[in-house]
Amino acid sequence: MADINFSGMAAQPDSRGSDHPPAAARDLRWDIIELLFFAYRDFVGDADQELEAFGFGRAHHRVIHFVTRYPGLKVADLLDVLRITKQSLGRVLKQLLDEGYIVQKTGNNDRRQRLLYATLKGEALVGKLAGLQTDRINRAITGIDPAGVETVRTFLRAMIDRDDPDKVLEAIFGGRKTRE
Repeated sequence: MADINFSGMAAQPDSRGSDHPPAAARDLRWDIIELLFFAYRDFVGDADQELEAFGFGRAHHRVIHFVTRYPGLKVADLLDVLRITKQSLGRVLKQLLDEGYIVQKTGNNDRRQRLLYATLKGEALVGKLAGLQTDRINRAITGIDPAGVETVRTFLRAMIDRDDPDKVLEAIFGGRKTRE
């Protein structure tokens, strides 16, 4: 295998078109980056083990989570929330529908709308997965005062593209308060 030499290479624009100096020339947050990688791995890993028994993966978890949390969610809004294509959603949604975790109904005012609802079976699965994840969160925040927990919430919200959570949830709920 040939050695790769990065010295002398000019900074290349990133996907958004901005230039960044080479990694060595700036302070990178390796501490937070790696903590986020490992925290995510373990946070979803608890649920992954449960999902595997059903032949489901993370995509199934994401779909059933949002459908359960927001009954009557339109397929179009679910696509926006998950930032996936119809094709990607189609396979996962079909399996969840076929196996009775989700039901699909037509809209009252627009028959072309497809509204999604979790069944009792789907709600039970989401409850079990959320319980595992809540246990992990509670272990992690043990000993942190309420102000510290609020700081964690603020940090996580700030990590999301600025317009995304509010824009998508506003489109779904028209300003109604979502369940906490």
